[in-house]
Amino acid sequence: MRKTVAAFAAAIAACSAALSPTTAAAAPPSAPITTLHAEGAHLVDGYGRTVLLHGVNNVDKDAPYLPAGGTLTPQDIDILVRHGFNTVRLGTSFDALMPQRGQIDEAYLDRLVGVVDDLIARGIHVLLDNHQDGLSKVWGGNGFPAWSIEARPREWEPNPGFPLYNLMPSMNAGWDEVWNNTHGALDYLGTALGALAARVEGKPGVMGIELMNEPWPGSPFLTCFPNGCPDFDRKYQGAMQKLTDAVRAQNPTVPVYWEPNVTWNQMMPSNLFNPPETPSVADPDVIFAPHDYCIPSQLAIYLGLPQALRALCVPQQDLTWSNIDAVTQRANIPTVVTEFGDGDPTVLKNTLARADERFIGWQYWHFGAGNTTDPFLGDVGRQLVRTYPQATAGEPGRMIFDADNGDFAYRYTPRASTKPTEIFVSDLHYPDGYVAQVDGGHVTSAPGAAIVTVVADGSGPVTVKINRPGSAGAEVPDGPIETSSSGSSGSSASAGSAGSSGSLGSSGS
Repeated sequence: MRKTVAAFAAAIAACSAALSPTTAAAAPPSAPITTLHAEGAHLVDGYGRTVLLHGVNNVDKDAPYLPAGGTLTPQDIDILVRHGFNTVRLGTSFDALMPQRGQIDEAYLDRLVGVVDDLIARGIHVLLDNHQDGLSKVWGGNGFPAWSIEARPREWEPNPGFPLYNLMPSMNAGWDEVWNNTHGALDYLGTALGALAARVEGKPGVMGIELMNEPWPGSPFLTCFPNGCPDFDRKYQGAMQKLTDAVRAQNPTVPVYWEPNVTWNQMMPSNLFNPPETPSVADPDVIFAPHDYCIPSQLAIYLGLPQALRALCVPQQDLTWSNIDAVTQRANIPTVVTEFGDGDPTVLKNTLARADERFIGWQYWHFGAGNTTDPFLGDVGRQLVRTYPQATAGEPGRMIFDADNGDFAYRYTPRASTKPTEIFVSDLHYPDGYVAQVDGGHVTSAPGAAIVTVVADGSGPVTVKINRPGSAGAEVPDGPIETSSSGSSGSSASAGSAGSSGSLGSSGS
């Protein structure tokens, strides 16, 4: 009898947990995750829908890089799913992939694939990021194995640490070795990335491989100022193409993500995909992967300079997004902002509003592992957790979301697909529930669902509004998706410091 009562009590407890907001929102996705591919400037899923990605970075820069069991716990993944994050930029390391010359560490690949599988099983797309900062642990950084670089710090060289160690003559000599492939570093990296690509072939949730995080130009870096460096970018694009070819030899369909050289973060434009300096790329699944950091804010974080410098962030971020527009317009490829993040509310809001204006996805830096409490319940988290269209059965139009009051409005033009439009609704912003209104279509999901599904009534535009009960709601902005920065913000909300957001990071990588 006691066993029966205990079992009944356990069943009641399980049912209660299943009805709680966290557990209910952490339910498996309604449809199997599919491979993403590029169609013009958008990412499209296997159901023919345009996908918008909101997510986080999770990068382990220190050996053994991925501990046994992986870096993200089931509770960490529950938190991400609850808040509608559908992508993780998962750090990988050349040093971990090939710790000895020519020898792939299969045990590391096993651990990495285990994390990938855990995320895919919960409907989260994974970008595998070949991460480096400061070239190699030889300079106190991470990325390239020590055996792959012959340059070494000189006894007389001070090492100022991240990010100023990029100015060290010895590190610039090491980067020159990479770009000239002097001792085969690019060849070995291509082999390592090829092995990674082979291990994830056929995994539909792997959205791509980012070939290199924040690459530094080496000794030509001064030529990048003040207007970019077409000569270096021509060489750099050749290196990216070489690595892309190595990936393609092992996995012919996985998308590859190309970052601009890291002087981009110092406001320099990129000459990638810019003939005649750099030719167009024939590969149909190359994705542009810029970052959006405000240098004055980063100087305040890393060098202790006055916080008032952050007032300069708005014009800098306007410039960054105009540089993004220039690349995406001439190349006609998708863009995902694979890093951004700051404890300053204005800097964070600037990125989110500009991304919304352009229907561009993003991955926030940084989400740490082993969370015992939900880090997104703070002010910064409430900016990142947004109501947004994860998958659109059509061509996206304009979108607006106000994190202060939960007002969301979105317009799209429908096209044929095998699944409906899906809009994630954040429970953080609707404490008393939400109201969904559709013009040109109708809602097919249950009232109060975490995912609002919408089906078009015809071929005309569909407008969706979601807001709190009693709110007049937002109106869709006029005109097409933005193609140049206006400095305006699609959200009037304010965010707090990253310190209030648990394991959410607040500074660049």
